[in-house]
Amino acid sequence: MRIRIVNPNTTATMTAAIGRAAAAVVGPGTVVEAVQPTMGPASIESHYEEALAVPGLLEQVAAGERDGVDATVVACFGDPGIDAARELASGPVIGIAEGAFRTAAVLGRRFGVVTTLARTTGRARELAERYGYASLLTEVRACEVPVLRLEDPTSAARDLVVAECRQVIANGADAVVLGCAGMADFCAAVSEEIGAPVVDGVSATTLLAESLVRLGLTTGKHGEYAPPPRKPFSGLLASFALADAREPVEVGA
Repeated sequence: MRIRIVNPNTTATMTAAIGRAAAAVVGPGTVVEAVQPTMGPASIESHYEEALAVPGLLEQVAAGERDGVDATVVACFGDPGIDAARELASGPVIGIAEGAFRTAAVLGRRFGVVTTLARTTGRARELAERYGYASLLTEVRACEVPVLRLEDPTSAARDLVVAECRQVIANGADAVVLGCAGMADFCAAVSEEIGAPVVDGVSATTLLAESLVRLGLTTGKHGEYAPPPRKPFSGLLASFALADAREPVEVGA
C-alpha cells in the first residue's frame, strides 16, 4: 500500500517532519510518500495563502494518481482543497483536521484545539461544524506562534503549545487536537507532559487512510465527487485542464 502525504506548503523541512510522523505509525507493507507542491506559499496562515496553495496541492494529488498511490492525506489543518482533491483521486482523500476530529471524538466527551495564530481559529471552528463535531468542541486556543517558528528548537514555541494544551484540559476537555501539521513531531511529548490525550492529525489521519484502503473503501464517484467536466483553462492555469474522465488525470503536468 502507498499513502501520499501532501504538505500543501513548500517548506521542505516541514514536509520531511510530516513524513516521519506518518511513517512511524503505519503497518508493515505500507509505504508513506511525503511530498510538497512545486509552487505556493512557504506556510499557510491566511485565507489568501490557503487559496493559492490549492493548485500546488492538486498538482501533487494528480501526480499521485499517475503514480498509482492508494490514498492521499492533506497535511494542513485548514483541509484546503479537499473537495477538489476527492474529485481527482480514485482512492480516499482525508484532511488532517477531519482525521484528528474523528479520532478525538472517541477519546472523551469533548475536546479542544490548540492552533498557531488567532486568525486561523475560525477555520478550525468552521471545519468542526462541517464534520459534525461542533457540539464536542470546547474551545480553539491560539498560541500565537507562526507556523515556521515551530521548527526552531531555540524558540519558546513548544512551551507555548504545552501551556495552551494544559489550559484546554483545565477548562474541561478530555483531549486536545493539535491544529497544525508542524506540531506533529512533538505530539507525544506534549501528551506526556500534560497527562492527557493529545491528537496529531498527521498520524491519526494516516492511520485512518490506511484502514480505509485495507477495507477496500474509497470516495463515492456517482455524485458530487465524480471527475470534473472537461473544458479548456487559460492563462497560468492552462496546464490544469483535465483530460477526458476516462483518461488519466493530467493536472499541472
